[in-house]
Amino acid sequence: MLLGRLLILTAALSSAPFQCGRAPTADSRIEETAAEALYRLAGEFRARGELDAAKATLRHLVERYPGSREAHLATDDLAGLEGTPSATPR
Repeated sequence: MLLGRLLILTAALSSAPFQCGRAPTADSRIEETAAEALYRLAGEFRARGELDAAKATLRHLVERYPGSREAHLATDDLAGLEGTPSATPR
């Protein structure tokens, strides 16, 4: 009886899927980094016309995560936004 259970357990484990040890790609990741989240948030502010909030978020991103890919993108975005007038309060 014990041998039968052992054989069933062995068969079940041998057909179970195993997780591979490779690193996730950008397409397969579910979580985003803090720099990615800040860059996305700045884009949302910009899309809504909240330019002061977008600029502040981009500046914070550059100060807090200077080596990130998003910090380089944020620096370019800030250069383009610096000459843009701020949105008027409603």
